[in-house]
Amino acid sequence: MEEINKSISFDGRDIRLKVGVFAPQAGGAVMIESGDTAVLVTATTAKAREGIDFLPLLVDYEERLYAGGKIPGGFLRREGRPPEKVTLTGRLIDRPLRPLFPSWLRDDIQIVATTLSMDEEVPPDVLAVTGSSVAVLLARLPFYGPMAAVRVGLVGDDFIINPTYREVKNGDLDLVVAGSPHGVIMVEAGANQLPEQDIIEAIDFGYEAVCDLIQAQREIIAEMGIELASLEAPKVVDPTLEDYIKEKATESIKQILSEYDLDKNQRDEKLDAIKETLAEAIAELPEEEALRVMVESDNMALGNTFKGVTKKLMRKQIIDEGIRVDGRKLDEVRPVSCRVGVLPPRVHGSSLFNRGLTQVMSAVTLGTPGDAQELADDLHPQDEKRYLHHYNFPPFSVGETKPLRSPGRREIGHGALAERALFPVIPASDIFPYVIRVVSEVLSSNGSTSMGSVCASTLGLMDAGVPIIKPVSGAAMGLIKEDEEVRILTDIQGIEDFLGDMDFKVAGTDSGITALQMDMKITGLSIQIIAEAIHQAKPARIHILEKMLSVINEPRPDMSPYAPRLLTFKIDPEMIGLVIGPGGKTIKGITEETGVKIDIDDDGTVTIAAADGEKAKQACNIIQGMTKKLNPGDVYVGRVTRIIPIGAFVEVFAGKEGMVHISQIADYRVGKVEDELAIGDEVIVKVREIDAKGRVNLTRLNIHPDEAAAARANAMNL
Repeated sequence: MEEINKSISFDGRDIRLKVGVFAPQAGGAVMIESGDTAVLVTATTAKAREGIDFLPLLVDYEERLYAGGKIPGGFLRREGRPPEKVTLTGRLIDRPLRPLFPSWLRDDIQIVATTLSMDEEVPPDVLAVTGSSVAVLLARLPFYGPMAAVRVGLVGDDFIINPTYREVKNGDLDLVVAGSPHGVIMVEAGANQLPEQDIIEAIDFGYEAVCDLIQAQREIIAEMGIELASLEAPKVVDPTLEDYIKEKATESIKQILSEYDLDKNQRDEKLDAIKETLAEAIAELPEEEALRVMVESDNMALGNTFKGVTKKLMRKQIIDEGIRVDGRKLDEVRPVSCRVGVLPPRVHGSSLFNRGLTQVMSAVTLGTPGDAQELADDLHPQDEKRYLHHYNFPPFSVGETKPLRSPGRREIGHGALAERALFPVIPASDIFPYVIRVVSEVLSSNGSTSMGSVCASTLGLMDAGVPIIKPVSGAAMGLIKEDEEVRILTDIQGIEDFLGDMDFKVAGTDSGITALQMDMKITGLSIQIIAEAIHQAKPARIHILEKMLSVINEPRPDMSPYAPRLLTFKIDPEMIGLVIGPGGKTIKGITEETGVKIDIDDDGTVTIAAADGEKAKQACNIIQGMTKKLNPGDVYVGRVTRIIPIGAFVEVFAGKEGMVHISQIADYRVGKVEDELAIGDEVIVKVREIDAKGRVNLTRLNIHPDEAAAARANAMNL
């Protein structure tokens, strides 16, 4: 294959595409680079397996630590379980890619994106998304592309394309926009309470760059003379079964879809009953009847066709009548109810959020800085996380039985979305030094559990006494699009998500948006429709927020009695080794003596955690005493620890002592030290000098009464 190179520049940042060099046996392969970041993306396909009624698309993203000049940790010294960021990037590739394959396609398709080189400036994720489109086109797969993605940042008042890690961290926006020639197809964003209009302008700005990348892909395909695969279905589906279902069941299905008082389970039971009746009627047809032969030869035909007929009828009802299956108007939110403190106080904070049949419980745990999640075997600049959000979706939440497994991509993705939505309102570590973990347990699901997790977690954080900057709420928006007719739905439930065209999650405070996530089942949407959805989400978010604040309107002033109490102070970084001691002996002795937990950062920040505040204060005094630098003229209340013939040693802080020479004990001649002092005596002393060897010389002479009084007051406050 001929080597072809293509480059496109955004604000001086080049994206380079190279094909015809790597992975010659893959169906399609491209190396996509920017700066020193390079990602190899391949697409490979296999013939469809018998009995498959869905698109078996597998998207894998991997990071090799040699890409950043690192050797993996652990005994084996090779990459192991992928970090969370890798899983999220795999989802980021999958989400805009999947809707662009024709609905009839059943071939096995595998996309593998591997980061082979990475600098500390250019994130590889959006490169991998764009590369996946190029690889698919090179593999000659049926595809409604090309597709591309860019990241949009906000530096000052200016949007920039593909910002560096530093620019994202210091800015107020981290937005990924993916699009096709038909419009925007995926949005993922975190924002610092930005107004709706700013977000819309950022998406529009990003899509313009996406169009440039789409054009570059078209040029590559044209230069290589690749003929794209046909998008027409290989065979025409026999409409007989669909016609039969329409004739026999249309009125019954419409009746159920218009019974607005039915809940999800009742509606599903009634629809299943109609499907069973159809199956029985078909089974009674003559054996040679073509319809019976087809259904018996394909056990999925009836279910899939029935679902298709139901989908069309539900969508038609929304388009024609503006009424949804539960009787709500298009912009109406389901009933909302909230509770806080639903678990005993050993759980530091808890809440229960209900929206329709969706129910989420969130539990909050407060930990010490040492509980922060370390991101060791990772290529990305962030080395730890102090705010963690985990999401669990057990099978009973949808009335199913299924083996429990470790969290999958969906659970990790929903947890990351809720984490992103709340992160902008989490207080800084110098204000609230706790590490915070929130776990959202989905107890019942009927749509929008991720936004339910955002709402429940806001309530849980306030219940735990976390001084969040502002409360956050969220709503999921849906879409029904038939030709030029478009209906946007507020607060979609399960059937509307399943049979609709869009799932657009919007979270934020009353001041602005903190997170977005938009996924499509169609090939793209215009900026105008996206803008309408964002604006329609705001009154829904505010309505939900008002319901939340009616239960708890600000963070509790006091934390759970079982939450750790933290004391934070700073020491000279040069003293860290002194506090830790050889092999950790000193700090271990302090923790054993006081029963506290001690964390020390490289900048000298010491955090002491204890259930008993007095124990924390005791440990604080010990460390401050060890690290405090004494200055000549300082006056302290000390305690005599040793007596020698020429004087007495006085401890002015824990671990810090000096000597009072016999000539400095009194303003008259002292014959024996023991005549004036005894071990254990409390004395007022002043630092006379610190000699070249660091030895502290103290005196009891020339201490003004005011200095003595101040020293006693300080001692009482310690």
